[in-house]
Amino acid sequence: MEFNIAVLGGDGIGPEVTDEGVKVLNALGGAFGHQFSLQYGDVGGISIDKHGTPLQDEVRELAWAADAVLFGAVGGPKWDDPTAPTRPEDGLLQLRAQLGVFANIRPVKVYPKLVNSSVLKPHVLEGVDMVVVRELTGGLYYGQPKERKQTPQGWTGVDTMFYTEAEIERVLRVGFALAQGRRKKLTSVDKANVLECSRLWRQIATRLAQDYPDVELEHVLVDACAMQLVQRPSSFDVIVAENTFGDILTDEAAVLAASMGLLPSASLSDVPVAGRRTKGFYEPIHGTAPDIAGKGIANPVGSILSVALMLRYSLGLTEEAASIERAVEVALDQGYRTPDIATEGAQKVSTTEMGQRIVDALV
Repeated sequence: MEFNIAVLGGDGIGPEVTDEGVKVLNALGGAFGHQFSLQYGDVGGISIDKHGTPLQDEVRELAWAADAVLFGAVGGPKWDDPTAPTRPEDGLLQLRAQLGVFANIRPVKVYPKLVNSSVLKPHVLEGVDMVVVRELTGGLYYGQPKERKQTPQGWTGVDTMFYTEAEIERVLRVGFALAQGRRKKLTSVDKANVLECSRLWRQIATRLAQDYPDVELEHVLVDACAMQLVQRPSSFDVIVAENTFGDILTDEAAVLAASMGLLPSASLSDVPVAGRRTKGFYEPIHGTAPDIAGKGIANPVGSILSVALMLRYSLGLTEEAASIERAVEVALDQGYRTPDIATEGAQKVSTTEMGQRIVDALV
């Protein structure tokens, strides 16, 4: 089969790790008889430097026409001027909104061979295997009004948390559907003791639970969830949260896995259903890490596992997705480590070497 993939590496280590994802994708295509047509484009800071905008219309069209988008990361200190009319992250937000990818799925799994790479004690990490579903196109990041302005009393800034019933319901249904295929437990995260948006969120989650009688629903305040993630993370199966809460919690959850470099994500435009192809946007959860860009030491596993999610959710290639996930685990079991997860006795490898070890392990 032939598939069209838009590849948008972005800034910093984004292109480096995305290249390794593409390497694994091409190797898998050869092994399984698939052809992946790759179309490249600039986005973020590199696009501002070259074209004066974080997202050109032609790249927008490229992403829309593709079966899926493989993304790196955008931003960095070079473009951090708060007075700039546009920022690299604007391109990412525009792409998410255009593609309608409202549900960001972030699996968090602790590999047995990496328990000593985390700052947490091994017994805390035993059995950790969860999925966090983050609402992606609403809340503080998109709500209006959003502005800074000078007043007689000084500068003011405002961001608005705004959600509709439909926005909340659709992402909660993603969480319920994923829980049905796992351990049948859904944790809905909110701040219902303070925020009206969260009270609406909890109300809708409680109503929808009647449609999923096989799923246990629990409500947890976001601050309590943040504490429980490091105290008893194995108690979670599927977590669903609004945009800002989900963003923060998944970065915290990276501590469980030992490194943000290990964690992938899938941003979907529909509830995932086995065998159904859904338009999606795939990226590791980490940022551009400009301090290590160009040094060949970035961890490509998050990008490679994002390719696996792309195969599963957007291309309907479940067996091929599982093949990549097994290959990652084999490479880690063999002791190969990029510097961010290396411990004493490990075989420390570069970004490209790690990608190649995973290619070698493909079956």
